[in-house]
Amino acid sequence: MRPMAQGSRAGADRWMVSYADLVTLLFAFFTTLYAGSTMDSEKMAPVASSLEQAFATTYGANTSARASTPAAVPAMPLERPPAEDDLYRRLARVLGDAIAARRLELMRDARGLVISLPDDATFAVGSADLASEAKTLIATVGDAVRTVPNPMRIEGHTDDTPIRTSRYGSNWELSTARASSVIAFLVGDVGIEAARLSAAGYGQFHPRGPNDTEANRAKNRRVDLVILDMGARSVPEEADARP
Repeated sequence: MRPMAQGSRAGADRWMVSYADLVTLLFAFFTTLYAGSTMDSEKMAPVASSLEQAFATTYGANTSARASTPAAVPAMPLERPPAEDDLYRRLARVLGDAIAARRLELMRDARGLVISLPDDATFAVGSADLASEAKTLIATVGDAVRTVPNPMRIEGHTDDTPIRTSRYGSNWELSTARASSVIAFLVGDVGIEAARLSAAGYGQFHPRGPNDTEANRAKNRRVDLVILDMGARSVPEEADARP
């Protein structure tokens, strides 16, 4: 038997060299794609260009169609939840007479839905005891939101006229006491779950407008029942509440 010519084995396995090169290039290609999935388009562009040139040099492939990274998808604007619009319409309907008589206002702002009651329809001067008319309005609101899961924040506000009585030493104390009175009524008489409620007393420091006339001071003296958006517990008082 003739001995195998030296080098014939190497010639027969020469295809493995090209195959190994191809596997190496494919591995590098998919590794780069994976890494590029976390890169932005500006960083990815030179990488794609380098890969294109490498494949064109190695295999002479037609690379006229350049690889491109997908365009960033613009964020969709947040829309008001349908449930909130439904609740707004329901409150506007059941509180329609009081709204028309200017005994309260129904608004929307960054916090959620706001039912604002002026203090002359809610409390006597210097008092935190709810008036009978206020109890009726607050009970109506409570019945409307009883099945709504949103938390509620009750906010007390005053004008900048200093107050010092035997019971309340400042507007801070009076505004907080009024907010607490509304919560006590909602829990004890209306049956709203206490865990949904919180109270805030802002005194004269979150006015709707300047305290330069008696009419403007009257607007600043109020109690707001705020039906918060589900993620808005920490959103502060906003001045641009709108109907």
